[in-house]
Amino acid sequence: MNSERKRARTLLGELVRQRGQTAEEFSEDAEVFAREHGIDATLSARHLHRLMSGGRDDGRSLGPVRAGTRKLLEEMFSVPVERLLRPVPAAESGQGDSSDDALSLRARIAAGRNVDAQTIDLLRKKLDITRVIDRRLGASALLGELRGQIEQMEQALGNALDPAMRSNLAEVLVDASTLAGWQSLDQGLVSDAWNHYNRARTAAKESGSRELEAYACAGQAVVLLDIGDTRAAVELTEHARTISKGRTSKLLYSWLTAGHGEALAANGEPLECLSAFDDALRLMSARPESAESPYLVFDATHLERWRGNALARLGEPEAIGVLSDVLDRLDPSFTRAATALRVDLVQVFTATGERELAAEHERHARLLAAQIGSTRQRRRLDALLV
Repeated sequence: MNSERKRARTLLGELVRQRGQTAEEFSEDAEVFAREHGIDATLSARHLHRLMSGGRDDGRSLGPVRAGTRKLLEEMFSVPVERLLRPVPAAESGQGDSSDDALSLRARIAAGRNVDAQTIDLLRKKLDITRVIDRRLGASALLGELRGQIEQMEQALGNALDPAMRSNLAEVLVDASTLAGWQSLDQGLVSDAWNHYNRARTAAKESGSRELEAYACAGQAVVLLDIGDTRAAVELTEHARTISKGRTSKLLYSWLTAGHGEALAANGEPLECLSAFDDALRLMSARPESAESPYLVFDATHLERWRGNALARLGEPEAIGVLSDVLDRLDPSFTRAATALRVDLVQVFTATGERELAAEHERHARLLAAQIGSTRQRRRLDALLV
């Protein structure tokens, strides 16, 4: 057993011991937590060791705890710092102080009761801002912050008691986790993306929404496409359509159908792919209402861009006209979409042997990919031009 675990004489020391961490390991976690939650605090292993053991090495008392350290520890454990620094009787430290353990649980549940409609609305608004910045500037500057939001939501969900609040919070967690999944994928972190989408699927079940579960499944299918498991992607997108049929908005069902078409294109099924995109167009109303699925940005232009991508995958020359038309119409604030569209044009011009046009779009695509920090699109370009 490590010396800091033997010497632990406070509740904080006992809680760190129960986490199975050394002072150095917990200190690193605390530094990450502080950054992701915007807390102005540092916690060195040496200082943590003093807090865990209840005094300085020379026997002097700890003195007052700095405001930043107080906030950091209280947010990590949901327990007042005065209680965290209270001595734990040695006879009880092996099993933990049951009264302090109960206090910790009561504190967590009390925090869960603070989750109300206003809190959830604030979380939604913050997430909407993150989404807009993401599509304009990319994921590189946002992913760490979003992970912190997700961790905070998961903790709140685990401690909330009111069924309606749990359901509403789970819906926001689905939205946040799917966005983190997409951001991770754009950064080339396929395992992280997969895990975020799994979390989204679990949260969707908690919310009781088949619509959100289908949305998470379809997003996860893109991870399968990126690792080359196209058959599994076809099956998962079909599952998403099946579980949501008759239970979701026309806008989302159109999006799910287009996602199925993308998977079919990647799997080399052109007739089925084009049929799916025809169905998606029929399902979309002339003026899609974003209020139907507020987490989804999708309209006729984005559908046509997606169809152009599928045609490029299939090696169809028709893709050139479709993608070029979309490029002229695309809202310039959708930087990531424009990057992907340029890469699609590189793909199709390379396939048709029009090297000058391919090179022109490659230059634009590389600039945009660098601007938003998209590892995924850079890798696509590298694979096309080997």
